Amino acid sequence: MLEASTSFLLSERARTASAYVFLLVCAALGWVYLGFMVADMVQIMDMGAMGPGMQIFNQFNVFAGLPEEVRLQLAALCLPQAASGFGMPALLEPSLRDFALILLMWLMMVLAMMLPTALPMLRAFESARDAGGMLQVAGGYLSAWAAFCLLASGGQYLLQIAGALSPMMAPTLGVFAASTVVFAGIYQFTPLKQACLYRCRVPVVAKAAKAGTSQRSAFAFGVEQGIYCLGCCWALMALMFAVGVMNILWIALLGGVMALEKTVGSRRLSYIIGVVLLAWGGAYLYFTSGDVQILSHLFSRIVAG
Repeated sequence: MLEASTSFLLSERARTASAYVFLLVCAALGWVYLGFMVADMVQIMDMGAMGPGMQIFNQFNVFAGLPEEVRLQLAALCLPQAASGFGMPALLEPSLRDFALILLMWLMMVLAMMLPTALPMLRAFESARDAGGMLQVAGGYLSAWAAFCLLASGGQYLLQIAGALSPMMAPTLGVFAASTVVFAGIYQFTPLKQACLYRCRVPVVAKAAKAGTSQRSAFAFGVEQGIYCLGCCWALMALMFAVGVMNILWIALLGGVMALEKTVGSRRLSYIIGVVLLAWGGAYLYFTSGDVQILSHLFSRIVAG
């Protein structure tokens, strides 16, 4: 009897360990995919065009030390080559195939940024349930974020058609980027944000434990937690539209901020993030107020056609 019990315990631990390994491999896959996208363009593009901070990668290509006007001219010449890079959608005239590439890119961003932040919740579920199902929970969690990816991809597709995003997926209008930052800062103080953040920090694992051991109940719990996480983090994720969708430095930074916010059991950090975003966005708006007229013209184009 003791041998059977020990054998069962060892098999459960092995299953849990293999589930963790699989999830970590999925998160690593997201980073590898995004890394290949960036690495494939380093040699031929002015990386500063992808958003703030990315210019540090220019030391690996011919743009290092060149005057800004020369970089702009070379970047324009190299743009068609960038469109054929790994995972890159068409930069000037996106098609349905390019929409699929944009969607895949957002899904990889979710694996890289959000899946690691879900590991504490998955550990809590495994401890309470003690009957497996962690991969089903992760599947439900990622399903909720996949819905966000679909919306974000549609938004990016329309913004690129309208010209509000550059071919390198960075904002062309400061007022658009600044407004996105201000909105994300305001959202940090809303009751919805705080309620969802609390549920991310304290998942109702007792409810999952009482729901039985079926895969369906584990998946449903994952969907519920994914919705809470979405309510907590979607505005911070939307900041990618303000700093460049493929700005891998900000992908890492925002992923770290969201993980820290979920881990620290205090509203103070969330409010500090909000204040920083409001200060940044307010200053940004002040210096880019001249873009308002251009933004109105872009919206007219969207409505007209």
